[in-house]
Order: sequence, then structure tokens, then C-alpha cells
Amino acid sequence: MNTHTDYLTRILTSAVYDVAIETPLDYAHNLSDRLHNHIWIKREDLQPVFSFKIRGAYNKMAKLNAAQLQKGVITASAGNHAQGVALSAQKLGCNATIVMPKTTPQIKIDAVKKRGAEVVLSGESYSDAYQHAMKLVADSGLTYIPPFDDPDVIAGQGTIGLEIARQHPKPLDAIFVAIGGGGLAAGVAAFIKNVRPEIKVIGVETTDACAMQQSIQAGQRVELKDVGLFADGTAVKLVGEETFTLCRDLLDEIILVDTDAICSAIKDIFDDTRSITEPSGALALAGLKAYIARNQCTDAQLVAVASGANMNFHRLRHVSERSELTEGHEGILAVTIPEKPGSFRRFIDLIGNRNITEFNYRYGDAHKAHIFVGIQSSSNDDLQQLVHTLRQADLAVLDLTQDEIAKIHIRYMVGGRTEKVAHERLFSFEFPERPGALARFLASMQSDWNITLFHYRNHGADFGRVLVGIDVPPQDKAAFQNFLNNIGYAYQEYTDNAAYQLFMS
Repeated sequence: MNTHTDYLTRILTSAVYDVAIETPLDYAHNLSDRLHNHIWIKREDLQPVFSFKIRGAYNKMAKLNAAQLQKGVITASAGNHAQGVALSAQKLGCNATIVMPKTTPQIKIDAVKKRGAEVVLSGESYSDAYQHAMKLVADSGLTYIPPFDDPDVIAGQGTIGLEIARQHPKPLDAIFVAIGGGGLAAGVAAFIKNVRPEIKVIGVETTDACAMQQSIQAGQRVELKDVGLFADGTAVKLVGEETFTLCRDLLDEIILVDTDAICSAIKDIFDDTRSITEPSGALALAGLKAYIARNQCTDAQLVAVASGANMNFHRLRHVSERSELTEGHEGILAVTIPEKPGSFRRFIDLIGNRNITEFNYRYGDAHKAHIFVGIQSSSNDDLQQLVHTLRQADLAVLDLTQDEIAKIHIRYMVGGRTEKVAHERLFSFEFPERPGALARFLASMQSDWNITLFHYRNHGADFGRVLVGIDVPPQDKAAFQNFLNNIGYAYQEYTDNAAYQLFMS
């Protein structure tokens, strides 16, 4: 394994502690007992800007010469890096310009301004903001502070590995780190693999934003066309050149996790620390849990880096709902019962003393009724036992607990049937969330085809998800595909989704 020994010097001579703190390595008692392993959480959520990003930003800026600092710095970011640069500039007494997409939530804009930085809003995405920042660099001579693809930034993040090695001198099996652009994973791996190479360093990405995994598999950087936005802090389409090299050479593996696993990890961190991390901040712990489940390991010494806690409060409802589903504490079932007196009572009796969290029903025909029901359960095994009991009673049951469309949309729409649409197709779209975003989306949907179904629910996130039904005659298939290709929004078709077919088609 290439050890990249030059990074040892960079990390050991980093200037991060002028502004960052050495964060604690907290033992997760509840989670360790539940999973029968020894789990530690590196608390980067406790940094002054509630994220590890302050380390790399300050280390880069502290190495600038006097002339560069006097002229000022600039970066493009919609999140934690922006706050890190702003605080670093405040500490160093230089001007900072932060270019942010127009879609950035006001809470993040205000946090950056509070640190004394100038905010410039440009474009609809990070890429747009980056292009504008590069134009300002060319016009003004400001120094650009990259969010991840820079040796000094990487070395700053690598001080986390240094602290873990010092805080846990006894044997350690693995350290889990989130990957977006790769700066954190590259920095931690660069230190650990030089000092304690027996420790595994494992990167964690989301299933819908796994640019680093795909790049390593391909042997070169791969740019993703679209990325999922739930874990917005790691939603990167193209990883850095330097971070790619380091992660390729030093990481032991990369684990992928989904939205539900992240929500569950957010709850786990809260249960042990009473801290609420952002989705990307809990990504490493989600990967750690997946690693335990896959390898069936016990008594291992494992560390997850909680990388940030810049969470919008209104997202908590969504996180709470999804975490219950992930841990098997709630199930979503579609149950078909006979449409006759006494059927409801019999159904409730079969559920027993389990709590019903949701119950949706609408008359369908004279013979059978479809019920969409949420049920609290003690475990996934308990839920499966209930499914078995219902089927033994000759009731048709469809387990929708892992059905994404059922969890996000269908559960709020049960009963919306129509027989007047002959060729309905179902699509999910994503768009950046900000005032007026839904109206702009609707304007873009103006076409020759009728919208037959529409559901949107604000989750307090940086993105919105909309479920849309559209009546598309077969002869319009090619023209409609061309419309989808040019609409400018990420989409996925769900016409064959089981929950949709059962309750709404």
C-alpha cells in the first residue's frame, strides 16, 4: 500500500488548533451494548462551526502569505466549508467572499454573514457558484480556498486521524469516515496508514452519491450525472484529483448506505450524545453499522467520525419517521380485507396489542378493501411474525416498509383513484428547495400531456421531491421521452411500483 509519507509532515505541522478544538472521542454506551461491539464517536459536531471543515479551511488559509491575506480569499460553497472559510478569515483578519447558489437556505447564508464574510449568490447549483467564483478569482486576484482537493486542506482534515490515534492508543479495528469530495477520508487515511497501518480506514458514501467508489472501480475519476441530495454535505458529482489518488491507495474499502440507514444513525448518535447531526454527519456511523451487520463481528473496537451538525430543524420530522422504519420499530403494510361487516374488527384483533401509527382506507368495490397501515413493532422479526399471522388468516399482505415511494408519497395519498385516465405514468422528480422552487417546477411541467396526480411535501431539506402522474398515450412515447430529457430535473419512473398499483392505479 502506498503510504504517502509526505502527508505525515503536513499533518503534524498543521495550524488547525489556532481556531479548531481537539474534539472528544466519546464511547457510545447504548449503541455498543445493542450491537455487541465497542463503538466510539469522534465528535466533530462540536467544532466552532459544528463541522470538521474548519480544520482544512484554516490550515490552508494560515499558510497564505501576507499579500494574499491582504487581498482576500474566496470560495464556492453552500454549506460547512463556507462557514469554515468565514471563521478562518475572521480569525486571520482578512476579507472573505463566499459564492453560494441562489438555492441556499437562508439559515446558511445568515450563518456565513454572521462571521463577517461577504455572500454572493449566483446560479442554481454548486457548479454554477463555482464557475462564478472562478470568474471573480480571475478578475480580482482573490485566493481560492478549495473545499477538499488541496494538500493543505487534506492535511488539516488529517489531524482528526492524529487525534484518534492519540485518544485511542489501544488496539483499534476500523475507523469509518464519510466521503463527499474525499478530503476527510484522504486526510484520516494518510495519517493512520503511516502510523498505525493495521487499522482499517473505511469510507462511507450514499447509494445515490457514490462518486469515489465508482471512480476507484473504474481506475479514474468518474463524474456522476445526478446525485441524491438527502445527505447534501456529501452530494458531490466529481471527487478531487488528489483525494482520488489518496483514497484509491489508502482506503481499505468503501461502504454504501441509503437514506433510512442515515436516519437511523442520526437517532443512534442522539440517543448516546443528545446531539443531532446532519445527514452527512451520521453517514460514517451508518457505514459502521452496515459493516457490523455484514461481517457479524462482535467485540470489535470501531470509530465513526460524526462530521457535522448543521441540521435544519424542520428535517427532524422526516428523519424521525424514517429511523423508526429502519430499526424495525415501525412497519408499513398494505392489507386486503373482505368488504363485509366485521372485517375491520377481525383485522384489528389480528394486530393484537401492537400500536397502530397510521390507518388509511377508502371504499374501492363491493368485494374487497385495501388498507394502508403503519404499525409499531418491537423488531423486524415481530413485524414479519405479524405478516405471517395475517396471511395465515387468508388476508393478502404486501410489506411496504422498504418501498421508497410508499414511504415518501403514497402513505399521504391513499384513496386517490380514478378510472378516467387511460395511460397514466408515475414519476418522481427532485429540485433544489427554496421560495418559489415549486412554482418554477410547475411552470417547467407545462406540456401537451395532462398531469393526473401530484404530491409534494416539504421535509425541511435543501431539496424537494414531487410525485407526478402524467397521462401519456402510447403513440406519444418518443416525444414524451424527449420532454423528460430536456426538463432539467432529475427523475425516476415508478409506474410499476407495487404501492401505486395497489392503492392508486
